[in-house]
Amino acid sequence: MPGKKETALKEELAKKAGMVQQEECPKDQPSSKGMWEIGNGSYAIRLLRADEIECRVSAINEKGVSLLLFKDARVDQRILDETFTPFGWKRTHQSIEGNLYCTVEVWDESKGQWIAKQDVGTESYTEKEKGQASDSFKRACFNWGVGRELYTAPFIWVSSEFTKVEKKGDRYICKDRFRVQSIAYNARREISALSIINSKGQKVYELKEAPSLLYLTPVQLEVLEKELVRTGVALEAVLERYHVKRLEEMTAEVYAKALNSLKKTKTREAA
Repeated sequence: MPGKKETALKEELAKKAGMVQQEECPKDQPSSKGMWEIGNGSYAIRLLRADEIECRVSAINEKGVSLLLFKDARVDQRILDETFTPFGWKRTHQSIEGNLYCTVEVWDESKGQWIAKQDVGTESYTEKEKGQASDSFKRACFNWGVGRELYTAPFIWVSSEFTKVEKKGDRYICKDRFRVQSIAYNARREISALSIINSKGQKVYELKEAPSLLYLTPVQLEVLEKELVRTGVALEAVLERYHVKRLEEMTAEVYAKALNSLKKTKTREAA
């Protein structure tokens, strides 16, 4: 069995590589790319599709508008149903010091109990109680990981060159409607590419996917870990030697050089 030092090093390597240690998923419920395993791996909350994301004007001036990405409560309900089945989750609301809170509970089969996550809602400009109920529910679902990737959205600015901005009295308005045409995510569930179009189908914003960094596979991490333990060489020393700031920035070429160098290094006890 691995010792405490080996275990600690493995956790450190995983953390530096931007990886999340997950328990093995049951054979009859394999994990899928783009999903985030929960608990014992029986469930996986998927990432949002483009058609499930809405665009809302956040700020506006004569030069254009900025947009925010959001999801509505129907998307949350659908994903919870897909993930836990309609009978595997429930929601309740309670008022605490005048604020409406929502609690979303999921049934954990392995523990034989309900696991709860709670959050508070904010008032709506139209229907106060309904707005708070919906907002608190969506926030509670964020706590479960539903749509949390939206927090990684870039600053989205649509220039007045691509949208019509009008001045009405002392304020600017924009009647255009926008929607997400396509979206992509990286291994850390962050938005890596995004395309937004207007109601006419014209592309008004695009975030092109940057060349992806090499994420070391579990096998590569294990090999590197064994060599670091065997030689007693610190991971920081390896990164510094090859002028790499983070483990996830290590290219295949640098990884090969580092591994080759470590293999030529004497075992710590024999040094």
